Amino acid sequence: MSLPPIESHAVLDSTNAEARRRAEAGDFGPVWIHALEQTSGRGRRGRPWRGGEGNLAATLLTPIDQLPAEAAQVSFVAAVALCETVNALAGPAASKLRWPNDLHVAGGKAAGILLESGPRPGGGLWLAVGIGVNLASAPPRDQVERPASALADLPGFQPPSPAVFLARLAERFEAWQQVWSREGFAPVAAAWTALADGLGGPCTARLPDRTLSGIAEALDADGALRLRLDGGETVRITAGDVFFGDD
Repeated sequence: MSLPPIESHAVLDSTNAEARRRAEAGDFGPVWIHALEQTSGRGRRGRPWRGGEGNLAATLLTPIDQLPAEAAQVSFVAAVALCETVNALAGPAASKLRWPNDLHVAGGKAAGILLESGPRPGGGLWLAVGIGVNLASAPPRDQVERPASALADLPGFQPPSPAVFLARLAERFEAWQQVWSREGFAPVAAAWTALADGLGGPCTARLPDRTLSGIAEALDADGALRLRLDGGETVRITAGDVFFGDD
């Protein structure tokens, strides 16, 4: 299995921003862009991503030929690869996934995934898969919307360096991306569900125009979260801020 090269930088404004600059200049990768420090890291919905020394900030820039709607499924590919990487290092139950792609460790969110994309001149898309992981430390509670954690919070576990962790993650991502390319989303969805936390329990979805509460039932075939409301109606959540019982 041939892996994209990993390119490390001491400081970048944002690994996703660097990936976008390259793509817009005609370089579509594939390449992993890794920064020891980000000065303007971003998470979903433009929120700042607060990294720190010893934490991972990396983006895979890669060309893909799938349609934009299918490209969004790569966030689940990345989530499964990330969770499997952590569990291979720290133990089979060390981490779980929460919809759509948050890594939950030791009672808090320990990682985030941000996808960005754009058209390639000859057809298809360029895709930037940004991954931030709290390996050594997490931001204080008053700086984040929901509880945050780090792999270092796992009892008795010494997290690896960002470079070592990224090398392991790149292997798992490539393996799952090949599965997705060959077989579609179904095996990825099954793997995500097996690693999921919060399904079958209470869930609140904050949407742009309303807030819905109910039971998080399952992942739909396209990656949407199926939420059963108190009145029995089932709605599909495709975007929004989702909170589970202990968030």
